[in-house]
Amino acid sequence: MHIKNSSSGFGIVAISLHWVIAILMIGLLILGLYMVNLPISLDKLKLYGWHKEFGFLVLFLAILRIIWRLSNQMPELALPLLEKIAARCMHWAFYGFMFAMPISGWLITSSAGLPASFFGLFTLPNLVAPNEQNRLLFEWIHEWLGYALILAIMLHTAAALKHHFINKDDILRRMLP
Repeated sequence: MHIKNSSSGFGIVAISLHWVIAILMIGLLILGLYMVNLPISLDKLKLYGWHKEFGFLVLFLAILRIIWRLSNQMPELALPLLEKIAARCMHWAFYGFMFAMPISGWLITSSAGLPASFFGLFTLPNLVAPNEQNRLLFEWIHEWLGYALILAIMLHTAAALKHHFINKDDILRRMLP
């Protein structure tokens, strides 16, 4: 396995970033759906803290992924034009989610006037001044981005499985270690 991407496949860095970010984002979606319905308690606050910290980790990894993406070639997609366009659109949509979800969460925390810590190593600055109306707006945006991300993950997974089991091509295998 190569470290860098080639014209025929992804390298181990791109594959690792893909799966680590995917697992983190799916885990954060599950945690988010679970914790919002819990009554206020110390456990709920602890879950919110973990949710924020791992959300910031996604943002950091997304920045690394963009840097890696811009410094590496992309493997060729041997697909019909419409599928190639759909794949590229989905790819860029996921980049949007990798940034929009953590940033909208950060905006919720900032507009609530709460501190945002990165695993206790340092505190991140607030992006906006505390404001209840803004907090509610950012919560709504964060929630609906989450639902849209769930739909995108379902479509992405269905497309990968279609290519693997119906088309019997290498689209799925090229993202496996």
